[in-house]
Amino acid sequence: MLLIPIFLSQEQQGYWYLFRSLAALSIFADLGFSNIILQFSAHEFAFLHFNPDGSLDGDSHYLKKLGSFLRFVIKWLSAICAVVFPVIFFVGIFFFVRDKVIHVYLLPWIIFTTGSLFSFFCNSILSFIEGLNKIEQIQKIRFRIALINTVFIMGILALRGNIYALSFAMFASGLLLLFFLIFYFRKTLLQLFKISYNFTYNWRIEIIPLFVRYALSFASGYFIFQIYTPLMHYFHGPVFSGKVGISLSLVMAASNMSNIWIYTITPRMNMLISKKDWKTLDSLFIKRALLSLGTYIFVILGLIIFLLIFGNFWIIPKIISRFLPVNSLIILFSCYFIQLLINAWALYLRGHKQEPYVVPSIISGIWIAITTFFAGKYLSPAWFFSGFLSSYFFGLPVCYLIFKKCKGKWHG
Repeated sequence: MLLIPIFLSQEQQGYWYLFRSLAALSIFADLGFSNIILQFSAHEFAFLHFNPDGSLDGDSHYLKKLGSFLRFVIKWLSAICAVVFPVIFFVGIFFFVRDKVIHVYLLPWIIFTTGSLFSFFCNSILSFIEGLNKIEQIQKIRFRIALINTVFIMGILALRGNIYALSFAMFASGLLLLFFLIFYFRKTLLQLFKISYNFTYNWRIEIIPLFVRYALSFASGYFIFQIYTPLMHYFHGPVFSGKVGISLSLVMAASNMSNIWIYTITPRMNMLISKKDWKTLDSLFIKRALLSLGTYIFVILGLIIFLLIFGNFWIIPKIISRFLPVNSLIILFSCYFIQLLINAWALYLRGHKQEPYVVPSIISGIWIAITTFFAGKYLSPAWFFSGFLSSYFFGLPVCYLIFKKCKGKWHG
């Protein structure tokens, strides 16, 4: 966010965030399946453990089930990637042809989408490993890759590589994910493949009904969280889509930092649910949810103080000019604060292998898609997120009532 306004033009910034937003179409490859991967592997691992040498041990039935689930996951991911990622590629081509910039962005788009494919596949397998209570190790791997990714972007931007900085960084991230997956977890994966060789389990019976509900919720999630940059690009061009993209990046950075309190206990919550240890589960969840909301407020206050002190210093005004107006940022920060709470409730309930938020997600997705379309067409860009905010007027109370009802019903 600091270097993009310095080294990219406003138009290049727009295509930078268009790349990222189109890559988010991979949600239609995932459709919540990565959450299912983590949950189901955690439920099986609840009855297993790791030996000091890194091998898995425990009830052979659960070991074989876990191995057969890994086989199922790899087959599923391979089929989905073969269908969805070519579609994502040609959606990008549509924008570049329409804007008459295909000769500029075709090669970096090919590099970027190839890296996205590697990253998606490997991250999904890492979700399986996270379910084996390896959340700390996986997060260390992802941190290293994020750090290398940032260094790549900074270096290539400084060398005036413009959009290629994003493309080569994504490609390098995909290859590094594959390397770390093989380097650290080869033994575990091979053990599971070997032990489940002649073992069959019909995972489709358990997964398909849940996946259908997840798919509807997560497909709606694209319209709730990712539709803004392409729509702004469509109605107002790359300059304003760049402002939307960088503003969303800022708000999502604050949200992701705060959400890590909940995300890092997801495998443990699933294991506690599998063992029906409701008291420990609720104590852990409440503590982490409060830490998540508190961290978000702390980050926002820190940002406000920084701008009050350094807002007119050096190149800060130039950077600020690349963002949306203050009222748009206030709307975004408010929406993501509410979303942090809803996301915590969703992770808690999904740990029960259920998806009770499918209907609210669909309604919100449709509402936001329609209102954002009309806001982009008829209102000034400053009010582009008004539909997003209005969705929480009915979404927050409905989600809370669902949380209370399901929790009381499932825990007796």
